[in-house]
Amino acid sequence: MTTAHDYSEGIDPEYALKYAVQHWSGDRAEIVEGIIDTVTPNWAHERAAKLVRRQIAARVDELGCLEGSGNLDLPGSSNWYIPDIAVVPEELTYGDGPLVPDQTLLIVEITSESNAETDRVVKRRRYAEYGAPLYLLVDRMEKTVTLFAEPGRLGYTKVDGPHPFGTPVRLPEPFALDLDTSGL
Repeated sequence: MTTAHDYSEGIDPEYALKYAVQHWSGDRAEIVEGIIDTVTPNWAHERAAKLVRRQIAARVDELGCLEGSGNLDLPGSSNWYIPDIAVVPEELTYGDGPLVPDQTLLIVEITSESNAETDRVVKRRRYAEYGAPLYLLVDRMEKTVTLFAEPGRLGYTKVDGPHPFGTPVRLPEPFALDLDTSGL
C-alpha cells in the first residue's frame, strides 16, 4: 500500500502560485490579493497606453530606460502585477526574472470597467508599500488622471489630482515633462 506524500513541507506556496501564473498557458495573467486575473485590454485601453507611451518615449530613452508591461513581483505577498506601463532602467531588463516596484521610475495603470477599483485602491496601496516612486492612474471610467508620489508604508503622501482629461499633468523629475491628457 502506498501512502500519500505530504508536499506541503518544503514548498513555498507564494513561489508555487507565482510560478503557475507565469506559465499560465501563454496568457497574460496577474495575481491581485491572491486572485488570478487574466489581462485582456481592449482597444480603447491600448489607445490610452499608446498616447502616454508616445509622450514619455523620448525622455525614457534619454534616461537609459525602457517602458513596457513586464512582470512586477511583490515579494512576501500573493501579488504579481502586469502594469499597463512601467518605466525601468534598461540594465535591469536583461534577465528573465520579474522586477519589483521600487526598481521602477514610473508605473501607469489605465482603468477598465473590470479593474477600476483594483487600480484605484489595491494597486495604489501596494505600489506605495513596495516603493514605486511615481504611480500615474489614468481613470477612463471617471475621465481623470491622478499622479501619486512619495511612497510610504501607509500609501502615497503626495497626490496631484484627480484632474479631468484635458488638464496637463506634470511628471516630476526625472521626467520633468507635462503630460497632455486631452486624448486619453
